[in-house]
Amino acid sequence: MAELGSIVEKVRSKNAGPFWLTIDIFCGSAQAFARVRDGVSTDRVAGLFQTEASELKRFDIPSLNVVKFSLPRPQVQGTRADRDMHGASYAALIAELEVN
Repeated sequence: MAELGSIVEKVRSKNAGPFWLTIDIFCGSAQAFARVRDGVSTDRVAGLFQTEASELKRFDIPSLNVVKFSLPRPQVQGTRADRDMHGASYAALIAELEVN
């Protein structure tokens, strides 16, 4: 098994408005895309971010070799409880996910 970040070109997470975060996994090749698509389940990503799989949106984009996830922010952006205003730390978490 390998960490996701070592398989792909780039993992990026960012703010997608005050209520959502988005994570983009740029695979770089069709082979890496297939490995990520098949080896990273929506349930595992939901578990990693402690959210329900039904609340997670997944987009597999083969023409760009990109897998994208969108999820509700745990706290509304900019509130006192918001620990990551830009959503940047989520990329580091998913980059460490083990992929078969």
